[in-house]
Amino acid sequence: MIGTPFPYDGPQQLLAVIVAALEGVVDPEVALNIVDVGLVYGASVKDGRLDVNVTMTSAACPVADVIIADIEDALDRALPADLRIHVELVWEPPWTPQRMSASAKHFMGW
Repeated sequence: MIGTPFPYDGPQQLLAVIVAALEGVVDPEVALNIVDVGLVYGASVKDGRLDVNVTMTSAACPVADVIIADIEDALDRALPADLRIHVELVWEPPWTPQRMSASAKHFMGW
């Protein structure tokens, strides 16, 4: 879908809810939401399950567990109770600052 901040495959009526929930999750190291930082690589809904692939800015990220727990909590609060949520931490392709939104780059002074 054009204009979607990350690849999405699933019912269109859930897309805005998923994006809003993920935009509510903040990477505490940069004080920006994970969508603007470019940490969300994609999401798909199939057979009653939401799969979300995310990365971190570094494999040494000290708050990765916190961010993943925050993602799960935000999605769990926003989505129907019968939709199972699975968040996967991936490292390919590696994150780069080019993944950041224009507003995040502006915030960082880039």
